[in-house]
Amino acid sequence: MRQSTVANRYAQALFELAQQHQQVETVEQDLRVVRDVFNQNPDFSLLLQSPKLTKEQKKQLIQQTFSGASTYVINVLCILIDRRRDEEVVAIADAFIELALAARGTAVAHVYSATKLSEADQAALSSAFAARVGKQSLQINNIVDSTLIGGLKLRIGNRIFDGSLRGKLNRLERELLR
Repeated sequence: MRQSTVANRYAQALFELAQQHQQVETVEQDLRVVRDVFNQNPDFSLLLQSPKLTKEQKKQLIQQTFSGASTYVINVLCILIDRRRDEEVVAIADAFIELALAARGTAVAHVYSATKLSEADQAALSSAFAARVGKQSLQINNIVDSTLIGGLKLRIGNRIFDGSLRGKLNRLERELLR
């Protein structure tokens, strides 16, 4: 998913703050929880965007909902409410997580396959492709795509590795038409 410039800037600022205070892992875990809450409860997002609630009520709701989160995360969420940027929460969380993974030498790989990959297959893909993209390891996000007949597609950042049967047939067709 492509993040907005706004989301990237907030994520970068939060990442630098978390790095200064050695809280990157804590903030990352908290943002994963926040992202999951927003993704799994679309009504929560709608509630925060409601004009019927004041900014103070929205902040209070955030503080109650995420009471176990670090003060950095709570403060950023409150700033987003103040600046009416609460629709950017998930994008900011995603951008921060990518920054944290990059700092650890890890990249996110979206793997599209016809069936769910086993842990062994995911580990093999991680070790095979990590060096090709200049990372130490890959965090595999397996997406089952029923339109794939066979093979895999990997998307790592802005690079796509197409090992699907359809991709191979398309390459063969281009070669034959030359």
